[in-house]
Amino acid sequence: MSECFDDNAQVIERRWPALYTRLMLEDSTSVQAELTEGLASTLSIDGIQLTSRHDRVHEARVQAASLPTDRPQLHVYGTGLGDLPAVLLARAGLERLYVHILNGALFALVLQLLDQRHWLDDPRVELLYAGDHADIYTPFFALPAEMLLADDFNAKIRDRLVNEVHLSFNNRDFDPQLPFIQQRLQDCLDVLLADDDVAQLFGTCTGREIYVIGTGPTLESHFERLAAVRGQAERPLFICVDTAYLPLRKHGIVPDLVVTIDKLISFRHLPFEESDGIPLVYLPMSDPAVLKAWKGKRYGGYTASPIYDALRQQHPRAQLHAGGSVIHPAVDLAVKMGATRITLFGADFAFPMNKTHAGWNDGDLGPALEQARHWVRDGYGERVRTQLNFRGYLCVLERYIAAHPQVNFLNSSRAGAMIVGTQFNQEFVQ
Repeated sequence: MSECFDDNAQVIERRWPALYTRLMLEDSTSVQAELTEGLASTLSIDGIQLTSRHDRVHEARVQAASLPTDRPQLHVYGTGLGDLPAVLLARAGLERLYVHILNGALFALVLQLLDQRHWLDDPRVELLYAGDHADIYTPFFALPAEMLLADDFNAKIRDRLVNEVHLSFNNRDFDPQLPFIQQRLQDCLDVLLADDDVAQLFGTCTGREIYVIGTGPTLESHFERLAAVRGQAERPLFICVDTAYLPLRKHGIVPDLVVTIDKLISFRHLPFEESDGIPLVYLPMSDPAVLKAWKGKRYGGYTASPIYDALRQQHPRAQLHAGGSVIHPAVDLAVKMGATRITLFGADFAFPMNKTHAGWNDGDLGPALEQARHWVRDGYGERVRTQLNFRGYLCVLERYIAAHPQVNFLNSSRAGAMIVGTQFNQEFVQ
């Protein structure tokens, strides 16, 4: 190791001995770094610059300016070359700065190359591995390069950071003032007023197990077993999301409830011809033609989204949890109906077996498989391909599960994304 590393390591060993022990086990030789020069210089890892190559300090000041100046505690995700911590520590009112390591091997390499004692030795600094914590802390700044370079141990926190950073961008299509939203809500109003409140379903299945069925590829391995369970006299309640309805029906499985929320769901996804006796739970953003054609009983509700604020005041209805995917209100419905045990099917948030969805062709329900540029860990601990929004949906579901410890959440497959807070249902998992 370099003399620089020894100096840095002495500070870390004195202040955070347990972290020092872990850091000494990091393989810095696995990080392929090269010097990138401009008006100044920086390190590039796999072609990704850690910082500006022209003016690192100015860049750090711009980053720091995005954080509130009146907060006594701040969080930085990623260590970079130490510039942002140094800039933030210049704030007189800062009492505590938490620096979260996103790539241990990369940090070990930086410690060999640059003196970091100017911020490591500041008593206001706390250094920790991001992955040691269940969730992210605010207010924070996440270094962009290290959100790309996060290692496997810290990947779960990386996913939550990305989801949080993208939140306002993702919500741009849900502005209550958008003409399409106002028109759709108006078009659905007569349907909503004619239907029952979803609250009437709450508490109707107290203590009963509920299967919540999504459309992930692993659902295909369970069709036969689900059909057998559906034929039993005493069985769990089947709640399916809209895009799982048709694949289930093609395999002779009639769900007990269907949940739909998406404005793009059409008759292609929810054919009405054999919907007699099957209740439909919906949000008023759904296609009114699809709703009116449904033959089963309908139950309307809202989410906490601002697009429903005016409707909520004029025509109160119960709320369901939302997080971008129909799986979220479906799970919340199961909980509010009284389930204490919920098994998830097809809740993969990934593309196992090189498929995007069960019962649909590649690209039918969204981006094609070849466009998947991201990954999550599956139930075997291996990387499985996914897309960015799926990772965000997974984060939301994991937070929901953590907030409902009274419910036993089970997963029916190891092939999809590992869902923190669930166990595996041994009736289905090999």
